[in-house]
Amino acid sequence: MNLRVLFLILALAATACSDGGKSSKETASESTTTSGAPAPGSTETGPPGTEATAAPVAPASSTTVPGAAGAPTTTAGPPPTSDQRVAASGVFVTGEKGAAMASQPGGPVTGRFQAGVAMAVDATQGGWAHVLTPCENRLWVRTADGHITKTADIVLDPGHGGPEPGAVGPGGLAERELNLAVARMTVDALATEGVIAVLARTGDYRQTLASRVAVATALEPKAFVSLHHNAAPDGSWAGPGSETYYQTGKSVPPAKAAESKRLAGLIYEEVVKALSAFSADWVADRDAGAKYRLGDSGDDYYGILRRSAVGGVVATLIELAFISNPSEEALLKRDDVRRAEAGGVARGIIRWLRTPDPGSGFVVPYPRTEPAGGGGGTTGCVDPLM
Repeated sequence: MNLRVLFLILALAATACSDGGKSSKETASESTTTSGAPAPGSTETGPPGTEATAAPVAPASSTTVPGAAGAPTTTAGPPPTSDQRVAASGVFVTGEKGAAMASQPGGPVTGRFQAGVAMAVDATQGGWAHVLTPCENRLWVRTADGHITKTADIVLDPGHGGPEPGAVGPGGLAERELNLAVARMTVDALATEGVIAVLARTGDYRQTLASRVAVATALEPKAFVSLHHNAAPDGSWAGPGSETYYQTGKSVPPAKAAESKRLAGLIYEEVVKALSAFSADWVADRDAGAKYRLGDSGDDYYGILRRSAVGGVVATLIELAFISNPSEEALLKRDDVRRAEAGGVARGIIRWLRTPDPGSGFVVPYPRTEPAGGGGGTTGCVDPLM
C-alpha cells in the first residue's frame, strides 16, 4: 500500500467517530427537557377546598394525570365542603312523620322526635342540623325530616306542658292544654294581620325555660310573649283580673325595659276589654294590672323574662284569667272565650308593633315572698320522642 492510500483510510475513520459522540449527547439533552416540562394538555384542578361543578368528583382523594414521558403526576383532590360544620341560626320544626336524631351527623339513628317539635339550631353539617332539644339535650336531626324557620315577628310561648300541667281548675281543665289552645288561636289572629308568629312549644310535651327562650332568641323576633292562666286569687273583683308582667332588673337595658312595659300595658288593655264582654264571678289579686316582679338577686323574678332579657329579646308574661275560679273555668272551656282571649293578645301585639300607644293598667305590685312553682328545669325531663 502506498503512503497516499494509507492517509485516506485514517481520515475516513476519524470522521465516523466524531458523528457518533455528537448524536448521543443531543439525545440525552432532549430527554431531560421533555421530562421536566408540563404534560401536554394538563390543567390545574383548582386550589384546595374548591368543588368541581362541571363534572362529578371521584370518591378518591387524588387524581392521576399522565405526563409526557408516561410518568404519573398526582394532584390533590378537593375536599367535600358539604361535610363541614357550619354555624347556623333558626328553628328546626320536625315534619309530619317526626325526625331522626343522632349523636353526630350521619351517625346511627338513636330515635325519632314527634311531629311538630320546635328546636333551636346552632349549626348544620351535610344533611343534619345541631339542635337544643326541649329538655336541653344537644343532638343532630336530619334536615330532610322537617324544615328550618329562620325568622319570625313574634314568638308565643304556651306555658307548661306534658307532665307539668300548670294550674288545674276544679272541673279538671289543665293550664297546659288551655295555654296551647289560646296560643294557636293567637297565631291565627296575628296571621290575618300579616304578622308571622310561631310557637315555642307546639304540642303537649315538657319543655325547659332555657329551651323556650332558645327558640325565641334563635328567631330574633320583635317580641316574645309567654301565655298563662292564673290561680290562687286574693278575692273577688269587679271585672277580669288579668295580669301582665314586663321585664325588670339589672339585666334589662332601659330601652328594652320601656318596650316590654309598653307591650304589657297594651296587651292588658286589650285582654281586659275582650273578657269584659262575658259575665262571670270575677276574681283577682289585689294588684291586678300591668306590673313587674323583682327577684332578690336584683334581676327579674320570672326566669322566662330574665333569660329573654339576657338574650336581647323584648318579652312579657301574661296571666289571662283565673282557671282556679269555677266561674271563669266554665268560660275558659268555651272556644268563643278562648278566641276572645287570643284576639285580645293579638290586638295588643299589633298596637305595639304599629302605634306609639303607651298602654295602661300599670300598678306597683305588693311584695311577694313565696317561691315560684316547680318545673322549668331539666330534672326528670324527657324529650318528646315517638
